[in-house]
Amino acid sequence: MKYYLIVGEASGDLHASHLMRSLKEIDAEAQFRFFGGDMMTAVGGTRVRHYKELAYMGFIPVLMHLPTILRNMKMCKQDIVQWQPDCVVLVDYPGFNLKIAEYVKSHTNIPVYYYISPKIWAWKEHRIKNIKRDVDELFSILPFEVDFFEKKHHYPIHYVGNPTADEVKAYFLASPPTEREHIIALLAGSRKQEIKDNLPPMIEAVKGYEKTYQIVVAGAPGIDPEYYQQFIGDAQVDIVFGKTYDLLSKAHAALVTSGTATLETCLFGVPQVVCYKTPLPMIAGFVRRHMLKVKFVSLVNLVAGREVVRELVAESFSVANIRTELAKILDGETRRQMLEGYKEVSRALGDEKAPDNAARMMFETLNVKH
Repeated sequence: MKYYLIVGEASGDLHASHLMRSLKEIDAEAQFRFFGGDMMTAVGGTRVRHYKELAYMGFIPVLMHLPTILRNMKMCKQDIVQWQPDCVVLVDYPGFNLKIAEYVKSHTNIPVYYYISPKIWAWKEHRIKNIKRDVDELFSILPFEVDFFEKKHHYPIHYVGNPTADEVKAYFLASPPTEREHIIALLAGSRKQEIKDNLPPMIEAVKGYEKTYQIVVAGAPGIDPEYYQQFIGDAQVDIVFGKTYDLLSKAHAALVTSGTATLETCLFGVPQVVCYKTPLPMIAGFVRRHMLKVKFVSLVNLVAGREVVRELVAESFSVANIRTELAKILDGETRRQMLEGYKEVSRALGDEKAPDNAARMMFETLNVKH
């Protein structure tokens, strides 16, 4: 079978690369063509564009790079039609991917599979119309999405397990747990804007802890060390690249910007404070209370269905609040309760291997179609 995959950021590259490996195991004839990154390239196939040429987030960056985005989108559509894959596999990145799905559905008979479903339960719920119209099979990696899509919108989806949980389990199999060390980990996001907004307040909040804890920043892939150094300055802060899991396996506590990192930190059993600075915090707070469809921003709390970790977002984000919440999780009852809550999250995610399940379902469905 010929599989055309499209991702738009580093996490998509990681998850898609694992899916490709699973597809190769079940389909000896698997051929890949993709918009992706280095991890997908390492698996094999033809990379048409690197995701870094697509990864513009936020209104202003998107507006500034609109000609490039539109050019890439047009090229992607033409390339799919020319290559005639057996299916198109979209991975997250809904702003770009739902447009591709619409085109593929209206101009071809190629089935569209969506791996890592768009998070429309949080924002832009109206996109359900596009998904129902343009997506043949939707694969979810978050258990609470099943009720949202099936009960609320009567659209059947597949919960295949959680790839982050798979990756953490694989890490522990290869590297048995070690003793916790006196380390406070800082995970300030994967994009430059997130790092710029969140890292300086995080560093300010841990001032004074350097005497008893080693402060270590987890460097994001694709971000130059020099970019971090402008915020670290002469603070007693170390930085590691490509070793986030090693860091989390040893850390005593963490300050984490919302995203997949909150779930990774949870699965490593590291108590955390979720910190996410937003521009115009009063307005962002209003939007969060009145327009967002969910109570929480962190995957930990969303999976648990309750507040397991403290979220400092919009108006509640401040250096003083970060410092206060950090003190609570270094020792004592808050720390113990959080670790108990982590067990709930792990149970909810289950033991399924997401890429293997998704690959099997895709291959079986394609064989039926053929």
